[in-house]
Amino acid sequence: MHKKIFATSFQIFLVIGFLYLFLLSIGLMGLAFNSFGKEFAENLIKTTSNPLIGLFIGLMATSIVQSSSTTTSIVVGMVGYNVITVHNAIPIIMGANIGTTITCMLVSLGHITRREEFKRAITGSTVHDFFNIICVCILFPLQITTGFLEKIATRMSIIFSNFGGIKFTSPLKIITKPAINFIKEGLANLNIGQNLTYILLLIISLILLFLSLYFIVRLMKSLVIERVEIILNNIIGRHGILGIIASLIFTAIIQSSSVTTSLMVPLVASGILTVETIYPIIMGANIGTTVTAILAAFATGNMAAITVAFVHFLFNVIGVLFIYPIKSIRRIPIMLATIMGNLAYKKRRYILLYTLFVFFIIPGLLIFIAELFK
Repeated sequence: MHKKIFATSFQIFLVIGFLYLFLLSIGLMGLAFNSFGKEFAENLIKTTSNPLIGLFIGLMATSIVQSSSTTTSIVVGMVGYNVITVHNAIPIIMGANIGTTITCMLVSLGHITRREEFKRAITGSTVHDFFNIICVCILFPLQITTGFLEKIATRMSIIFSNFGGIKFTSPLKIITKPAINFIKEGLANLNIGQNLTYILLLIISLILLFLSLYFIVRLMKSLVIERVEIILNNIIGRHGILGIIASLIFTAIIQSSSVTTSLMVPLVASGILTVETIYPIIMGANIGTTVTAILAAFATGNMAAITVAFVHFLFNVIGVLFIYPIKSIRRIPIMLATIMGNLAYKKRRYILLYTLFVFFIIPGLLIFIAELFK
């Protein structure tokens, strides 16, 4: 009995340790991509007033910096300082919602050497892609033709305009920041140049990601598979609204939808959770991540910036309200994600091509063509 308790306690300790390494890898990856791409993303965001191109700019910029929170905060800041208008910012915000799903795709690639796991991981990660793409397909034309998001957000910003200087720090950033700084400073002390430092940071983050995912999946399978299946699949699986609320609160606290959704990928890959179970969690994460931009906007005290932040919030809330209650529409992202999972099982290289084309090549070509004929 004592041996079993000790073994279980040791496994829990290992899970916590590898979970920390996983979160650390996401933080290091974000730092590396931010350093490479933040300035490029800022310049990219300034380049167009065309709504469709703005959509793809938001998608590509977020794919580069690996964080919709970063993109939306940049956009909020630009609107606050009159660099771009609220009208031009809205498509960029919508594109950012698609671009943020790339983190899940990168996490799912950690399972590429294990075919069955990879199939489930891709199904779990692409349901986020397709949900956000469908939201954009529904709301983007409505916004362009009616401007309803901007109108509602403007009214909301008037109500909340007196809130200012609100600041909140993610607890996950607090616990991972010392390790991130230690690794960054250690590499900086080697005097190998800034670019090479960030390349090494990216390599270290990928190594930690692959290692932590491998061991988390193995440990979770033996430790909590039955209990988690009962709690999440039976409770959240049957009452999706609980999953949405719980995920919304968790994501608002940690200020990163990428972390929330990325944590789901290894659980789906290992067979602990189903894609139906994580679906409401993804919806809640989409809403919860808007808190970062809202706080950034309140800190500026600028009405236009607050309006953009509320557009981001409304886009995600209305997207959930449009899709979740209607079963026939709700099933579409799951169906498409299942097709992608089956494709990943047969031809793994197609998933790499899908990632490159959706997040980089197609947006990049369209932006280039638009700039060419400007």
